[in-house]
Amino acid sequence: MASMRDIKRRKESIQSTGQITKAMKLVSTVKLQKAKSRAENSLPYFNYMYQTVSSMLKKSATLSHPYLNAGSSPKKAIIVITSNRGLAGGYNSNIVKLVTGSGIAKEDAVIYAVGRKGRDALARRGYEIKADYSEVINEPMFKDAVDIGREVLEAFASGEFGEIYIAYTVFKNTVVHIPTFLKLLPVQTLKEEEDSGDLTLMNYEPAAEEALNLIIPKYINSLIYGALIQALASENGARMQAMDAATSNADEMISDLSLLYNRARQSSITQELTEIIAGANAIG
Repeated sequence: MASMRDIKRRKESIQSTGQITKAMKLVSTVKLQKAKSRAENSLPYFNYMYQTVSSMLKKSATLSHPYLNAGSSPKKAIIVITSNRGLAGGYNSNIVKLVTGSGIAKEDAVIYAVGRKGRDALARRGYEIKADYSEVINEPMFKDAVDIGREVLEAFASGEFGEIYIAYTVFKNTVVHIPTFLKLLPVQTLKEEEDSGDLTLMNYEPAAEEALNLIIPKYINSLIYGALIQALASENGARMQAMDAATSNADEMISDLSLLYNRARQSSITQELTEIIAGANAIG
């Protein structure tokens, strides 16, 4: 059995850790309320944006435009959104597993990292990190999404990449966060639309190329911004849950150690009394 001093030291250490995790839980709760409001208010807009523009682009697949057709390059750009800090349960590891298990060969994947945890984890696994936007996730702004979108679209249009994907976490509620791997470009082909029976083609005014040059960047930028907002809410929700679980575990350990300490103390007192009585009997 550990000594009373060792038990006391361990108990004090766990109490200190419990105070830290409790404080982190409170901070995450406050941040979550703000991030949750943004995520829930913006989600319908980004869902309809994706459905509407994606449907429109599917019916434009016969057009010759750099944004509509997969390039010849086997390289694929993946925008990976994680956090800059840990202590968030499986939040970051779930996104890393999503990328590594996506079926895209490591040598063909080019990572645009938003968040140091995902960047470092994928770099250790040998993935190429093309750009690092880790500071963006601290307080996402639409301008940040525009900067990321501009860079990947220019690379796509130049033929550097054949496809663009984004890996992020969808915020469903405080408890449920869904890792998501979404293909941004190119969109579903016209042949697949024909197979589904929808042969309606899209007419553009003004010219199709001019319209698509305006629509597609806004579409990509909006989806990236929506993913950033969803990811931030998910991160704070995951961290709040992790810190709540850690605080509960600390309380249980403190309770167990208190019981162990009391037993050790009682055993020590009993032993001292026994020695005193034995000594008294020996003298008598």
